[in-house]
Amino acid sequence: MINELYKENLILLTDLYQLSMSYGYYKNGMKDKEAVFNLFYRKNPFKGNYAICCGLSTVIEFIENFHFSTSDIDYLKTLKGNDDKNLFDDDFLSYLSQLKFTGEIYAVEEGRVVFPHEPLVRIKAPIIQGQIIETALLNIVNFQTLIATKTSRIAHSTQGDPILEFGLRRAQGIDGSLSASYAAMIGGASATSNVLAGKLFDIPVKGTHAHSWVMSFLDEDNAFEKYAHVMPNNCVFLVDTYNTIEGIKKAIIAAKKVKERGHSLVGIRLDSGDMAKLSIVARKMLDDSDFKEAQIFASNDLDEYTIAKLKSEGARIDVWGVGTKLVTAYDQPALGGVYKLSALRNDESKWEYKIKKSEDLIKVSNPGILQVMRLSKDGKFLADVICNDEFQSSDKFIPLDSADEKTIDKNTHVEELLVPIFKNGKRVYGQSTLADAQKRRIADLEKLDPNIRENNKSDFVYPVGLEKELHELKIELLAKM
Repeated sequence: MINELYKENLILLTDLYQLSMSYGYYKNGMKDKEAVFNLFYRKNPFKGNYAICCGLSTVIEFIENFHFSTSDIDYLKTLKGNDDKNLFDDDFLSYLSQLKFTGEIYAVEEGRVVFPHEPLVRIKAPIIQGQIIETALLNIVNFQTLIATKTSRIAHSTQGDPILEFGLRRAQGIDGSLSASYAAMIGGASATSNVLAGKLFDIPVKGTHAHSWVMSFLDEDNAFEKYAHVMPNNCVFLVDTYNTIEGIKKAIIAAKKVKERGHSLVGIRLDSGDMAKLSIVARKMLDDSDFKEAQIFASNDLDEYTIAKLKSEGARIDVWGVGTKLVTAYDQPALGGVYKLSALRNDESKWEYKIKKSEDLIKVSNPGILQVMRLSKDGKFLADVICNDEFQSSDKFIPLDSADEKTIDKNTHVEELLVPIFKNGKRVYGQSTLADAQKRRIADLEKLDPNIRENNKSDFVYPVGLEKELHELKIELLAKM
């Protein structure tokens, strides 16, 4: 997708301080020093109980195109410091012009259910490489994970009804719309109105006409008839331009003419008014006119809360068109994922484990080369345990929200969530389709406690803990500091 849109690499999609720090590493002889970084988030979005991991496919494409082009170097040569002298010297820029990604990346696959403090992406690479890619990885994973999670919550509210992603016109820019369309499909949407996203990601595209179509004709009768004549195989009539009930009546008249020509009415769309009551009336009118297969579509600033309310009111809506509040993550515009150094190889080739200390306990990072062990039994998830890949894991862990030591039953199934994506700079992760990611989301949600899946049960927290030896390392490092 990146090449399709921008026709070049996006290596300069970074904050200046990443390059400034990289310059500092270079000048201090640290450019080849191996480091480990972890990308994770600290709080579940939307006051919920989980997130849906997303963005890996874009990360892979970004890393595969990792290089500084001639024009990139030429631009960096123009940057000046406060003394009006070049910010970076020629030696460093020459080094950057030859730089390739040579490191290792492990990551959680798209569509997996994840939780706070768990690494979603782990990078082990020369410190300059790990530093330069930080901003882009956060940009990609933060947004796509946020949108996939929002869509999953909406899908929970629709109780299996299809969701159409309708947010293009109000999305946060061009790439925001495309990334949102892709992430929404992983999160549970069935199709998008975004035609470019359909082309780029090979996802279904759906849509009908707008109010302007109806208003451009003398009356609704004529508008519906003309639309049906042009698009007999895509007849979804928007019925609320003037009067919804009258619009439904006229849609039925037009649908009968479509039926005579051998086609069928796909449905009608409601976009305003009391949609619970209107949908109930519309269903009866359609059924009484022998259009029992016709679907009722709804739009109009929907989200998981309004959909749940409409469901509770007995709305007869079959398909939900969700736009603004999905693609903008309306009630939480950012995930807040972070990227922290957790290990640095010293001059004796031994790992020195790093930790960020803070008076705010939620901001204290975890040291080590981290992995996540997901524990399950009888097809249900029990807990996630963050461990250090360099240690021999024990059968004990300490939950993040308590000091009570837990024992892992020997009959518990253990799965490593972080899988290899790149080794020695080369991709080792095979092809994974959007359909694969959708299946992973469905399977993971099925294995969660139903209370964790609920949108409004924040008192239920999925257990996440530190493996005992990692917990002890963290306490030791904090004590030294």
